[in-house]
Amino acid sequence: MTSISNSNKDNTSKQPLEMWAGLECTVNRVGEEYFDQLERNGHDVRLSDLDLFAELGIQAIRYPVLWERVAPLGVENADWSWTDERLERLHSLGIRPIVGLVHHGSGARYTSLVDPEFPVKLATFARAVAERYPWVTDYTPINEPLTTARFSGLYGHWYPHGRSERTFARAFFGQCQGVAKSMQAIREVNPNAKLVQTDDLGKIYSTPTLAYQAEFENERRWLSFDLLCGRINQNHPMWGYLLYCGITQAELEWFLENPCPPDIIGINHYLTSDRFLDERKELYPASLHGGNNQHEYADVEAVRVCAEGTTGHKALLLEAWERYKLPLAITEVHLGCTREEQLRWFLEAWNAVQELRKENVDVRAITAWSLLGSYDWNSLLTRFIGHYEPGVFDLRSEFPRPTAIAKMVQDLATGQNPNHPLLDTPGWWHRQERLLYPAVSRSNFESPPTPLDKGGATVLKSLSPVVIVGATGTLGKAFARLCERRGITYRLLSRREMDITNPTSIDAVLAELKPWAVINAAGYVRVDDAEAEPDVCLRVNTEGAKNLAISCAQHNVAFLTFSSDLVFDGTVVNPYVENNPVAPLNVYGRSKALAEKGVLEVNAASLVIRTSAFFGPWDDYNFVTIALRQLSAGNTFTAAFDSTVSPTYVPDLVNTSLDLLIDGESGIWHLANVGAVSWADFARLAAKRAGVSIKGLITLPTQELGLAAPRPSYSVLGSNRGELLPSLDCAIERYFQEVNC
Repeated sequence: MTSISNSNKDNTSKQPLEMWAGLECTVNRVGEEYFDQLERNGHDVRLSDLDLFAELGIQAIRYPVLWERVAPLGVENADWSWTDERLERLHSLGIRPIVGLVHHGSGARYTSLVDPEFPVKLATFARAVAERYPWVTDYTPINEPLTTARFSGLYGHWYPHGRSERTFARAFFGQCQGVAKSMQAIREVNPNAKLVQTDDLGKIYSTPTLAYQAEFENERRWLSFDLLCGRINQNHPMWGYLLYCGITQAELEWFLENPCPPDIIGINHYLTSDRFLDERKELYPASLHGGNNQHEYADVEAVRVCAEGTTGHKALLLEAWERYKLPLAITEVHLGCTREEQLRWFLEAWNAVQELRKENVDVRAITAWSLLGSYDWNSLLTRFIGHYEPGVFDLRSEFPRPTAIAKMVQDLATGQNPNHPLLDTPGWWHRQERLLYPAVSRSNFESPPTPLDKGGATVLKSLSPVVIVGATGTLGKAFARLCERRGITYRLLSRREMDITNPTSIDAVLAELKPWAVINAAGYVRVDDAEAEPDVCLRVNTEGAKNLAISCAQHNVAFLTFSSDLVFDGTVVNPYVENNPVAPLNVYGRSKALAEKGVLEVNAASLVIRTSAFFGPWDDYNFVTIALRQLSAGNTFTAAFDSTVSPTYVPDLVNTSLDLLIDGESGIWHLANVGAVSWADFARLAAKRAGVSIKGLITLPTQELGLAAPRPSYSVLGSNRGELLPSLDCAIERYFQEVNC
C-alpha cells in the first residue's frame, strides 16, 4: 500500500506540516454581471458548513472576506454581518482563517483592475477588515494577481476585458501594489499580520523554434513574487518588458523602496497549467491555435503531448524554494475528474511535500481546495452553464455530502495512512492514454524510443481488483470499459467463473482474487419471460444478489448491486424517491424489490442503485440504438405513448456508481438522467438529433403492445439523496458524440 509519513522526526522542517483547506469563492465580473461562487455553492446561507469543515481536522482555511460582497457601495456602507458570524464561528472552532479580500475579482463597481486608485481603495477596505477583526493574522489580499491579470487584461475573459500587453501590465501592477498597500494598512493595525501570497506557477515547454516564447513566459510566471520581493530592478529580465507595457520606472522603483515579501509563498498547480507550444499547428485542433507577432502556433496542455508529463508539485516547489528561500505552501490542490483520480492527485501532492520537507525545504502546509467543489471553471467563469465539479464535499445532495476526499484529508490531517487500493495505480496524467497527440520529449523534441511510463495493464494486473459480475451483459461490459479508462483494476466474470446462485462458488472467487469491491451487474433481465418462469428470475435476481451481499460482508468487501424502477406501481404523479414504498406489478419488479430488502438485511453497508431504461453507445440492443436502426432503414418502430420513464445514459450511470462506491456510500440511491419522457417521445428526441425521419414511428398505448408483464404507466426516478446525473438532453447529446467519434 502507498506509504506516507507525517512524523516530525522524519523531516527536518522546524514546524509541523499543516492541513489547510479552502473553498472556491471567486466573485468575477463579466461585462456588467458578477459571477459569485458563494451564491452558486450555497455557502452564503449555510453557516453549518463550517462545522463540516472542522471535522476534517484542518488547522487553517482560506476564507473570503471579499470586497465585492462586503462593501460593494464603499467601506462606509459595508455590511459585516455575514463575515462577523462566520469568522466568529471559525474562531470558536479553532480554525485559523487566511482572509482573502479579492479572489479573481476586479473590486467594487466604482473601481477596476486598471483604475490608478485601485490599490488605495483596496487598502482602505483592508484596513477596515483588520480593524474589525484584529485577531486575524493571515491574509491573502489578492489571490493569483498574475493569473487574474492575464485573464482580465490579456485574454479578455473577465472585466475589464482587455486584450493587450498594456492592459495586462496595468492590471498586474495595480494588483501587486494593492497587495503591498493592503498589507501596510493591515500591519498598522496588526504588526504581526502575515502575507500568504498565491499564484499559479505552471511551466511552458516548446519546440526549439518557440523556445524564445517559452523562456519569456517562464520568466513572466514569477512576476507576482519577484515584484513583491523587490527583485525587479534594471537587471531583471522583465524590467524592459514592463517598461514597454507602460509601467513607469518610478512605479517599479516603488517596490524597490517598499518591498512586501510574502511570509508564505502559496503555489497553485493544475494539470492544465503546464503548456506546450508547437508551431506545427496541423497536428492539433484549430481551437488550440494562437500565436504572437512572430509565429503562429498551437498552445497545448503539456500533459497531453509531452513524454515526461507535467512538471509536478515537487519540482515547482523546489524551484520556488531555490529562487526565494521563503516558506512555501501548496495553496490549492484540486482536480476536476473522477473520484479515484482526485484521490491520486491529492496524495501525489502530499507525498511531494513530505519528500521536500525531508530535504530541508520549508513547506508549511498543503491545502484541500474546492471544499464545496466549483461551478463553470470549464468555461473559465465566462458564462453560467451550471457545470459542477465536486470537491471534498458534493453539493448535489440536499446537504453537502462528504466524498472519499474528505476521508483522505481527515486521515492525512491526523497522521493516518490512506489505504485505498486505487491509490496504487498511477493517475491518468502518468498513463499512456493521456497522450492525445504525437508524443514529444521536452528535453530534445524527439519521439521517445521506449514506452512513456508505467501506465496501462502491466501496472494493473497485480493490484487488488474490483470484481464485476455479468460478463455478457450491457452493464457489465460498460463497467469493464470504464474501469479500464479510469485505471481501476477489474476482473469481469462470467457465470461459469462465478455462479452467484452458489455461495460456495462466490466464496472461492473472493478468497482467490481478494477484491476490494464486488459489482453485481448480472441478473435475469427478460421482464416478460419472467412471468412464465418466476422461480428462475427470483433465484438469480433475489437469491443471487443476497448471496453476494453475504459473502462480501464476510470478506469485508464493498458491494454494489442494481435494482429497477419496476419496483414501483406507477400510481404517483411526481418522480419516485428512495424512501417511497415499493409495490411491483410484475415478477421482475418483485424479484428486485425482494433483492433490495434481502441485501440490506444481510449487509447494511451495501450500495443498491435503482435505475431506469438505460441506453448507451456500446451495444446494439438498447432502445435508442434499435429505434434509430429501424427508422433509418425505413422500417417501422413501435413505442408506447402512455408510459413515462426517466432514461439513463449508461456511461453516466457507471461513472457515478463507481464514484459512490469509492465514496463508501450505502443504502438505496436513485440514478437516472434528469428528465421524464414517454417511450414514444424518447424515440422522437433521438431521431430528431440523428436527423432520421420518424415516418415509421408507430405509437400505441402500452396495453396494445402485447407485453406479458404489466408495467407502471409512470416510473420516473427522482432522488432525495442527490440528483447526481445530468439532464436527459445532455445525455442524448453525449450519446451521439460517442457513437460518432
